[in-house]
Amino acid sequence: MNLLTKAMLLIAALCFVPVSHASGDSHEGIEITVNINTANAEELDTLLVGIGPEKAERIIAYRTANGKFATADDLAKVKGIGASTVAKNIERIKL
Repeated sequence: MNLLTKAMLLIAALCFVPVSHASGDSHEGIEITVNINTANAEELDTLLVGIGPEKAERIIAYRTANGKFATADDLAKVKGIGASTVAKNIERIKL
């Protein structure tokens, strides 16, 4: 195989390689947000990264016992949710 043929095959192969986005959950034109003061457990579980059904229920229990969250960082007051989880979701959290 000559050099020109190899180059053409490489270029053709690269045309079929999927292009990934910097963020794994990027959806062009769609902004994912959740109001942590009003969302139900399913919304919290589905829309927040690192929050499963159990932590979603803890968020609601905390909110019920202590009132609305004043800041997104207050979410770290919920047992099992740390600052790193809040940081992963900071663009999604609305009050």
